[in-house]
Amino acid sequence: MRVELTVNGERLEADVWAGESLLYVLRERLGLPGSKNACEQGECGSCSVLLDGRLVCACLVLAAQADGHELVTVEGLAEDGELHPVQAAFAETGAVQCGFCTPGFVVATADLLARSPNPSEDEIREALSGNLCRCTGYAKIFDAVRLAAGS
Repeated sequence: MRVELTVNGERLEADVWAGESLLYVLRERLGLPGSKNACEQGECGSCSVLLDGRLVCACLVLAAQADGHELVTVEGLAEDGELHPVQAAFAETGAVQCGFCTPGFVVATADLLARSPNPSEDEIREALSGNLCRCTGYAKIFDAVRLAAGS
């Protein structure tokens, strides 16, 4: 089947098998490897994307379900060759460790700050609770969120 999506502001089409995940299509068919494939069960958040402005795990969404919808991946956060403030904050604070979980954290943080520009510690923890990092104690990740929020 053929799906049409708007990904990072660009209208794209792909031929997909009815059971393919959105994550697989993004990475393998559309050449957008930023969203990572880790658990394939929606537990780690490494594949987080915005689907019609809502944070979702791309591994849990069928590509067919995204037909006609708008997506923003970690690649789509930057504008005019400049890093998104969240991306810049993660780099500046060293919140990247191995980097595998970083795209999901960045997208989840961008979503949080779009909804709550000056989040409390509890809001930060809640918003990022669906993302797992195996390399760190999360301190630098929380620092990056606070830096991006300007607090």
